[in-house]
Amino acid sequence: MSRWMAFMIGLALTACGSQEAFSPQPAELQASLSSAESEPCIEQSPFGRALFGDLHVHTAFSADAYAFGVRVTPDDAYRYAFGGDIRLPPYDEGGEGGRAVRIDRPLDFAAVTDHAEFLGEGRLCVDPNSQVFDASFCESYRTEAGRNPSLVFQIMSPFNWRNREVCGESDGRCAEASSQVWRETIDAAERWNDTRPECERTTFVAYEYSSHRLGSNLHRNVIFRNAAVPSIPISYLEAQREWDLWESLDETCLSAENGCDVLSIPHNSNISNGRMFAIDYPETSGLEEQRKRAALRARLEPIVEIMQHKGDSECRAEMPGVAAPPDELCAFEKFEDFAFRSEADDPDPDLCTTGWLADRMPHLGPDCLSPQSYIRYALVTGLGEKERLGVNPFKFGLSASTDTHNGLAGGVRERDFPGHLGLGDDRPQERTQWDRSIPGNASNNPGGLIGVWAKENSRDAIFDAMKRRAVFGTSGPRIRVRFFGSHEFTGDLCQQNDPVATAFEQGVAMGSDLPTPNQAASPPTFVTLATRDTGIPGQPGGLLQRIQIIKGWRDAQGELHGQVYDVAGDAENGADVDRATCTPSGPGHDSLCSTWQDPDWDPETAAVYYARVIENPSCRYTAWQCLGEWDGDRPTSCDQLGDSGVIQERAWSSPIWYYP
Repeated sequence: MSRWMAFMIGLALTACGSQEAFSPQPAELQASLSSAESEPCIEQSPFGRALFGDLHVHTAFSADAYAFGVRVTPDDAYRYAFGGDIRLPPYDEGGEGGRAVRIDRPLDFAAVTDHAEFLGEGRLCVDPNSQVFDASFCESYRTEAGRNPSLVFQIMSPFNWRNREVCGESDGRCAEASSQVWRETIDAAERWNDTRPECERTTFVAYEYSSHRLGSNLHRNVIFRNAAVPSIPISYLEAQREWDLWESLDETCLSAENGCDVLSIPHNSNISNGRMFAIDYPETSGLEEQRKRAALRARLEPIVEIMQHKGDSECRAEMPGVAAPPDELCAFEKFEDFAFRSEADDPDPDLCTTGWLADRMPHLGPDCLSPQSYIRYALVTGLGEKERLGVNPFKFGLSASTDTHNGLAGGVRERDFPGHLGLGDDRPQERTQWDRSIPGNASNNPGGLIGVWAKENSRDAIFDAMKRRAVFGTSGPRIRVRFFGSHEFTGDLCQQNDPVATAFEQGVAMGSDLPTPNQAASPPTFVTLATRDTGIPGQPGGLLQRIQIIKGWRDAQGELHGQVYDVAGDAENGADVDRATCTPSGPGHDSLCSTWQDPDWDPETAAVYYARVIENPSCRYTAWQCLGEWDGDRPTSCDQLGDSGVIQERAWSSPIWYYP
């Protein structure tokens, strides 16, 4: 255990012991917190209401946002999320941002998730009164344009270390500063969390754990139920393995009996080199230790982020090692196909390492091709782990968020996307070019939103919904999707007056297991209901094209299988979008409903099912930007967009599992 970790756990155990152990809070905050325990929200929905949020938001407290000129604070991020104006760089001499931005519609909930790594160093390096302000590390931190090589090296290193000149021999200076920044993050969430009966907005205390060990992305967003939290966030510089993070969260939160509750959301598995969902358990001995680790992971990680500005992590159109017909919709927003490889390179499955070797020599750089980098195949792999261990470590609900580094929580609209990375993409010239030298190039996208079905807009209700996987993810539009399954549905629920009530009465909702059927049971039937995003006045949302159900299973030899079924709507409806004007054309649907029975059901084979809702074609943000007015030369990339400027937005339900 490092000195920092020992210091951190000591603080965490002390701070979480009681509410009084925290720094004193303003009286109005204390009253607000106490009232939150007793007053339910006025608006209650027994079957759940769809709430939209963003649980992946960075501000100037993150080193990689500060380095791109971002000075947005957590308060600014919450102001934007809930309908206020904020300003983005470049800034003038007086510190006024040159770009005013406002979200098209306020979110229901949000969390600022600044990187835990370098929280303390960042505060010490930007404070002129700090005793280490003039340290060479701090000069680099303040002046380095873009991604600071020294910081990148530390989060890719297989060794944990901190800069002694800045942090001191015992690392205590950085620990104290990190605690101060964390306290400010907590206070901002408390200020913006609405505990009145109106329940207009909800915030969560959160941070990001950012392991990028030797080039393999293993990042997690750590979300707390309430303000009973450890006093220092756990970073990669303390917990170099994800299971160290889980064990620390268990020790300082879940098992501390102090009101602390937490979940961890993996993201960007698409650039993890197959390590995010690898079937290996380094440093364990035997099945019992593996089972224990899998159970802790399943408890802490009930949901996964399927979509954000660094791409879609659902699936690939074709995948070596997976027996499935090609799925052309898996080509959606494949960030990893562009961002890190030369144009001559193709992803190579032989570059991926697994098992014992993977923990010691992970591949350097996100350019190997593995099914275990994608959520669809991880869901199927989890079926095998359930059979082998009795625990499914990959039993994920599906969510999405932005990963904005501009503090733009929920800023996902393609029509006027202002970028996500400060000065790295502050002009459309950067955002529209497929140029690897530009940090915010066109391989990025605006990101997605998480939807939850919760009885009310409150911390407890939303957190409980996430724990039971009553969540869905969207690529940006506020599409609503419900997914139910049963062996006992009667009739076509889509023709009933209240299909949701009937579905709850006769079946299970997404995120659940189907009850084990008796021998005479019929194949499972699934009901999917989807409603389009209606948009805002003058800017309507897209029409729905179809609903698909994706099924995954393993055969007797352990090979992964998948099948996509179109169950509502029509892929050949003739809908399109004019590339020159971004004007949509063709028919579509305001809502769709499907009652579908699995025609290929094998009662002896475990399976996982989820729904994917597809919009009609529309313009990607790059096409919208190329239509706008330009200050300067219009890049040639705008004349070469072709079909790359057209997308089909979508939503994903959480799965339903069947076990024999």
